[in-house]
Parts: sequence; structure tokens; C-alpha cells
Amino acid sequence: MSGGFAPVEGGGSLILAWQIKNKRVLVIGGGEVAAGRILNVLNADAKVTVVSPRDGLNEEVAFRVDNGQVDFVDRKFEPSDLDNVDMVLTAVDDPEASTRIWTLCKERKIAANIADVPPECDFYFGSVHRDGPLQIMVSTNGNGPKLASIVRKQIATNLPNNIGAAIQKVGLLRRKLRKVAPKIEEGPKRMQWMSRVCESWSLDDLVEMDEGDMERLLGFYGPGTVPTLQNIRCDDPEQFAFDGSFGWW
Repeated sequence: MSGGFAPVEGGGSLILAWQIKNKRVLVIGGGEVAAGRILNVLNADAKVTVVSPRDGLNEEVAFRVDNGQVDFVDRKFEPSDLDNVDMVLTAVDDPEASTRIWTLCKERKIAANIADVPPECDFYFGSVHRDGPLQIMVSTNGNGPKLASIVRKQIATNLPNNIGAAIQKVGLLRRKLRKVAPKIEEGPKRMQWMSRVCESWSLDDLVEMDEGDMERLLGFYGPGTVPTLQNIRCDDPEQFAFDGSFGWW
């Protein structure tokens, strides 16, 4: 580090959680790669249209078409398919056709991913581990998708089994806290208090916490203290609010 700051390391990608709920996503192709792309964007609640001759659909894509999970156009791609589209995912075994689609997307300023052609991608798909609200993506910036999958699996094996459920409970507690302290100026205090809860409670405690526990815990937000789960479940939890001997904040 120079001057106490992290050095700039070029060549990376900006990894974001892209919110595409109700966005219009066009998938061109119906094979195995397209199937993976379709599942990814369906999991993000996008509105998906698949363009491909029906005889080019693999079993999974055909299932999603037949069950109405995606809209389907039974033919090869035409430029008019790009009308009113927010994102394009191309997965066809035709490099020239793929490049033409990429060029059209650039002309229309539509974000696009051309499978297996990193220079013709506005974004890459990484290898994702999912546990409820938790998503962890590993990206090799288009260099080695299989290696990304191996790294992702190694990371996943080291995660606690109940991490997804704990995150769901924390999310509910945060929403309740916003109702208790809705003012903008409360933001820093809300963040600090929630950080203390996450740091001092175990994952098992967070999973076990029910809505009654949350209501009692929120009673300690005002003085900025964080009792344990066991103490908020005792007969008189207020007696613990300011007892520094327990090491609370």
C-alpha cells in the first residue's frame, strides 16, 4: 500500500447485485448454456423471453416453456426481438450470428452477454452459491468458469449450515427496527446497533430468535445496549440493560 491506501489493481470487474425484477430479458438459444442463464434470471424475478427453434430446446428449457415460466418464440433470432428489451443473453453455436447480435445490442445500448466470448460481454456470469437470501458469487472475469465453480464449492463447504436462516431473521429484525426508528438521522445509530447484534449473537441464536424475542430486543435499541438471547427471555430482561459486567455495548 502506498500512502496508507489500497493500491489500484486493474483488470477486474465491478461485481454487483443487479436488481432485474420485472426487467425484460431476452435469451437467444435453447441449449444447456441457455438453460443455466434462464434459471439465473428467473431466480432474480425477471420476465424472460426465449427465442429458439423448438427442436433446439433441451429438456430443461422445454420444461420451462411448456410450464409457462418463460415466453417463447419458435424461430431464429430477428432484430425486432430487441424491441423493448433490457438485457440480452445469447447462447447459440454460431459465432457470426452472435457477433451480429452483439453489434445490434451495442447500437441500441442494451446490456448483453455473448456466451463463451468474453470480449463481447458487458457482464459475466459467475459461479453462485445460494442459501435463501445469501448469494456468493465467484468470478474469474471470463478466464475459467470451471475453476470458479471449484472455488465456489470450496467456499460453500466452509459456511455454517444455518447461515441463510440467520440472515432471514436479521433482515426481519432490521425491518422492525426501521419502524421503531424511522428517521433519517437515526441511520448511523441503527447501523451500529444492528452490527452489535450480529457480532455478539451466535448464528444459532439468530436462527432461534422469534418475533417475540425481536420485540423485546428492540426495547434495548433506545439505550443502545445488546443483551443476549437468554437474558431477553428471562422474567425481567430490563435488569440487564445497563449491566456492564456482561460486556455489552
